Amino acid sequence: MSILLTEAAANEVKTVMAVKEPGMNAFLRMSILGGGCSGLQYSLSFDTEYDPKTDAQYEQHGVSVVTKKKFDLHLEGTEIDFLDTPTAHGFSIENPNYPKGAGCAGCGG
Repeated sequence: MSILLTEAAANEVKTVMAVKEPGMNAFLRMSILGGGCSGLQYSLSFDTEYDPKTDAQYEQHGVSVVTKKKFDLHLEGTEIDFLDTPTAHGFSIENPNYPKGAGCAGCGG
């Protein structure tokens, strides 16, 4: 399984979907926007269009997570979590394949 969605993240996705997309058959789409010195940049959004030829789909904790098949190898083992602490509130994405700050060879980071 490529993308791992924690139970906390799944619960937050369900809560947001109930408000933003009530009654819609939507899923969470994860995309890679690009890379560079700060590492890969990710996008999470709601979507309703799925193409089995180009998309990979994962079901976890009652939430469907979809990404393009071309991103799948880069996202292997990536964990999406939701943090609600005194110092952090929001989704956290940890990709073991691309550590933060190690996006390009010339960065010296």
